[in-house]
Amino acid sequence: IMLLTDPEVESSLLISSDEGATYQKYRLNFYIHSLLFHPKQEDWILAYSQDQKLFSSVEFGRRWLLLHEGVAPNRFYWSMMGSGREPDLVHLEAKTVDGHAQYITCKMQNCSEATRSKPFPGYIDHNSLIVQDDYVFVQLTSGGRPHYYVSYRRNAFAQMKLPKYSLPKDMHVISTDENQVFAAVQEWNQNDTYNLYISDTRGVYFTLALENVKSSQGLEGNVMIDLYEVAGIKGMFLANKKSDNQVKTFITYNKGRDWSLLQAPDTDLRGNPVHCLLPYCSLHLHLKVSENPYTSGNIASRDTAPSIIVASGNIGTELSDNDISMFVSSDAGNTWRQIFEEEHSVLYLDQGGVLVAMKHTSLPIRHLWLSFDEGRSWSKYSFTSLPLFVDGVLGEPGEETLIMTVFGHFSHRSEWQLVKVDYKSIFDRRCAEEDYRPWQLHSQGEACIMGAKRIYRKRKSEKKCMQGKYAGAMTSEPCVCTEADFDCDYGYERHSNGQCLPAFWYNPSSLSKDCSLGQSYLNSTGYRKVVSNNCTDGVRERYTAKPQQCPGKAPQGLRIITSDGKLTAEQGHNVTFLVQLEEGDLLRSLIQVDFGDGITVSYANLSSTEDGIKHIYQNVGIFRVTVLVENSLGSDNAVLYLHVTCPLEYVHLSLPFVTTKNKEVNATAVLWPSQVGTLTYVWWFGNNTEPLITLEGSIAFTFSVEGMNTITVQVSAGNTILQDTKTIAVYEQFQSLRLSFSPNLDDYNPDIPEWRRDISRVVKRALVEATGISSKHILVAVLPGLPTSAELFILPYQDATGENKRAAADLEQISETLIQKLNQNLVHFELKPGVRILVHAAHLTAAPLVDLTPSHSGSAMLMLLSVVFVGLAVFVIYKFKRKIPGLNIYAQMQNEKDQEMVSPVSQRESIPNVPQRELMSPEQLVDEKLEVQPIEQPQATVQNPRKGNATKVVWTEDFQKACGSPRGFKPRPGAEVFPQLLSPRAQKKSLPM
Repeated sequence: IMLLTDPEVESSLLISSDEGATYQKYRLNFYIHSLLFHPKQEDWILAYSQDQKLFSSVEFGRRWLLLHEGVAPNRFYWSMMGSGREPDLVHLEAKTVDGHAQYITCKMQNCSEATRSKPFPGYIDHNSLIVQDDYVFVQLTSGGRPHYYVSYRRNAFAQMKLPKYSLPKDMHVISTDENQVFAAVQEWNQNDTYNLYISDTRGVYFTLALENVKSSQGLEGNVMIDLYEVAGIKGMFLANKKSDNQVKTFITYNKGRDWSLLQAPDTDLRGNPVHCLLPYCSLHLHLKVSENPYTSGNIASRDTAPSIIVASGNIGTELSDNDISMFVSSDAGNTWRQIFEEEHSVLYLDQGGVLVAMKHTSLPIRHLWLSFDEGRSWSKYSFTSLPLFVDGVLGEPGEETLIMTVFGHFSHRSEWQLVKVDYKSIFDRRCAEEDYRPWQLHSQGEACIMGAKRIYRKRKSEKKCMQGKYAGAMTSEPCVCTEADFDCDYGYERHSNGQCLPAFWYNPSSLSKDCSLGQSYLNSTGYRKVVSNNCTDGVRERYTAKPQQCPGKAPQGLRIITSDGKLTAEQGHNVTFLVQLEEGDLLRSLIQVDFGDGITVSYANLSSTEDGIKHIYQNVGIFRVTVLVENSLGSDNAVLYLHVTCPLEYVHLSLPFVTTKNKEVNATAVLWPSQVGTLTYVWWFGNNTEPLITLEGSIAFTFSVEGMNTITVQVSAGNTILQDTKTIAVYEQFQSLRLSFSPNLDDYNPDIPEWRRDISRVVKRALVEATGISSKHILVAVLPGLPTSAELFILPYQDATGENKRAAADLEQISETLIQKLNQNLVHFELKPGVRILVHAAHLTAAPLVDLTPSHSGSAMLMLLSVVFVGLAVFVIYKFKRKIPGLNIYAQMQNEKDQEMVSPVSQRESIPNVPQRELMSPEQLVDEKLEVQPIEQPQATVQNPRKGNATKVVWTEDFQKACGSPRGFKPRPGAEVFPQLLSPRAQKKSLPM
C-alpha cells in the first residue's frame, strides 16, 4: 500500500508491505503530480513532478531515479507492445532547450543522452505523442496544416493517409484493438462534429466509417466524442450522429461497415405499448463514460457480460436531455427494455448475473435495487439504517466478486461513510451446467458477425445461483465471405448501388508507381476485408487485391522537394532533396540533378536516392535546381528554386553623426557576414509610424527640422530579424574638431561600440567641466580603430522656443575656447585609479562648412588655395607613404539650387568577430575641386551635377579581397559617398588618412 502525503505539508511516501499494519516513510526531493504504474511489473513506477520532471522507481517508490526534465504532462508511457519485448522501455515527449517538442525513448534505469533514442526524425507538435498498443502517433504542423504520423510495431513512421480533401483540423485515436486504428477526425468544414475513420493494419490508410458524430467539451476542456465501444463484443460500437440538426443513436456490429438505428422497446415500464416506427422514431442513448471510478456514466457494459448493455436515454425523433429513462439490452443491442424512469447508477456483479441500481439524486437514500435476470425484474433492498448522501459506488475487483462499497455522508458536516455490501448470502449454491443455456450473437437475425457465428453460454433467467469465472464464447464458427464482410479500400467510395468506385481525386494506377518492371504489386479491387473479420471462401477471392506485374511507364508527375519542405537552406550545411515521381519505371530510369552551382550528379536508378540526395552549398544566393528523369519510354523534368543563406549575426547602421537641414544623406546597413542571401530592409525615420521597406541596404533621405533624429533599420533574413538604431544631429551649420588622446588609452581600448559610447560620454563631461560651455553645444563621437581618436562637433543649440540660437560667430568663439583649453592640457579624465588620460586637439575643420555666399568671394578663393595646398600635401604623403594622424580631407559638392553640406564623419561601429586590425577611423570626404587620381582599378565615380567634375572613389583589389564589397553600397549621381571599413593592407593603397 502506498500513501502520498499532502504536498502543502511535506513531500513523502508512506509504504506498507503488511496490508497497512505498519508504514515506513520515504522523503522525496520532488513533489509528485501523478503516478503511472507498470501494467505487469507491480514495483515499477513512473512519477511526474510538479516541475515537469519524470522519475522512475523499480522498488515501489523507495528509491527514485531522474529520467528526464521538461516532460510534457500526461505524455509518458510504458512500452505496451503485444510481443512484450523491452518492458522497461519508456516513451516520452520532452521539450528541447530551444522550446521544441521531441519524441524520446529510453530505459527506465538509464536515460542518459548517449542511450536515448529519437524514433521520429525532427520535432513534433507539443502534446501530440500517443503510445497505444502496437501504435505510436505524433503530429507535425507545417504550412498551417497538421500532419499525422504513425509507427506500427515500432517500425519507421509513415504519414497517415486520409481522403485527400478531408483536410483535418483535429484527430483523436478512439481505439487500437485487433491491429486496427479507429480515429475521430474533425475536418475543415466541421465545428461540433467529427468523422469516424478506420484504418488498415499498419494504421496508414484510412477510410470513412461514419460522418458527423456529435462531440462536446469535458470539464477540463478535453474533447469528448459521442462514440462508445461495447465491451465483450469486438467490432460493436454505438455512436450519436448529427444530421439536419438532430442527434440520433446508431449501432454497428462490423466496425463501422454498416450502421443502423436502435429499435425502441415495444412497451414502457408500465406495460403500455410504445408506438415508435423506424426510421422516424427510435431509441437514443447518452454515451458519456464517467472518468471518475466511483461514479458510473450514462452507459455501461462488461467483457464478462457480453450481451448486457445498460444506458440512459429517450425514445423519439432525436436525442434529448429531457424525459431521460434507463434502458437495458440483454441481447447485445437488438432489443431494449425500459427499467427506470429516472437516471440510476448500475453496477455489474457476478458477470452480470447481478445488476445493482442506485438512484441519481441529491437527496439521501437508504435503498437500492437488485436484478438477477438481466434487468427483467427488480427487487428493493435496504443497505443502511440511516439515509445516506451517496457520493460514489465501487465494485470489488475480480470476476467472482459479489461485494460493493458505497461512499457517502449522513450530513453535509459529517465525515465520509463507507458501507460495504456483500451479496454472497443471497445465493445458496454455485451454478451447474444445467443452469445455463446457449445464446447466439446476432444483428437483427443475422448470425454472421465479423465473419463468424459465435455462441455464448448464459445463465437461465429463472435460476438464482452464483456463476463464478467467465468462460467466454462456447463456440465460434467461420462464415462464408459475402460482400458485407468487405469495406471500401482507400481512395474508393461506396455508391448508392453498394459498389466501391474510385473517388474523383484518386488515381488507381498510382499503386504501381513505386514498383519496377519485372516486379509485382497488389492491385486493389476497390475493396478490403474488415480487419479481424474471420470469414473464409465465398467472394473473398473476387474482392481480395491481386498481385500484378508492374507495367513499364514513362516518367510522369516528377517533383523535387527538400526533405523538410522548405525553400531555404543554410550555407555549408547538408540539403536533402527528395525526388518524387507519380508514374514511371524508377529502377530503370536515369536521374540527373543539376544543383545550380556548377555541380551535377547522375544516378542510374532511384534506389540510391531513397534517403534523399544530399548536397552542400558553399555560397549564398538563389539556385535553380533542376532534375531530369528519363527511361526508354520517355522523360520528365522539374525545377526548384532554393534560397541559400547564412545566419545574419550583426547589423551596423552607417550614417553621419551630424548633417545639415534639407541635405540628402545616405544611410547604409552594413552586415556581418556581408553575404547573407535574400534580405528585406525596414527603415524607420524619427517618429514616423509608417516604415519604408526596401530590398537594398542603402537609402537616401533628408531632414527638414533641426534637432536630434533617430534612424532604425531592421534587416530580415529568413526567420531572423536584427536591427540597429542611430541618432543624427541636424543643423544648418556646425563645426567639428578632431581629438586625440594620451597613447596609454590605446592599451584599454577593446574597440567595441559600448566602450566608445562610454568614453564619448566621459570626454564630453570633461570638456564641459574645463570650458564651462553648455553640453547642448557639444557632441563627441569616439571613432573605431587605433590609435584612439574622436570627433568633436560644435552645434548651434537652440531651446524649445526657438530663441537663443547661436550664430556662426558664436560657434567660432566656442571653437576657440575649446582649442585653447585643449592646447593648455586642461581637458583630461581618469580612466581608472592611476590612469590619467589627456585630450588634445588634432585638427579643426573649415567653419562654417556651408558656403553662405552665392558667388566666389575672397574667402572662397582663400579656401580654394587651402584645398590646393592640401592636395599637394596628399600627393607628397602618398609618395612617401607616410601617415599623418588627425588630418581631415573634405569633398564638398554643391548643387545650383541647394546649398549642401557634407558631414566629415560617419557613424561606425565595429562588427563582432572582426579582428581589430581590420577596423580604422572613417575616411574623410574630399573637396569637390580636388581631383583624386586613381591608383588602381576598380573604382567608382560620383559625378557633381553642377560643374561636371567627378570625385573618384577607389575600390582596391586588396580591399575587395580583404573585406568584400560592403553590401548595399551603390554610388549614385549627386549622392555623398560615405567611408567604408578598410583593412590595413587596403589602407596603404588607398587615400592617406
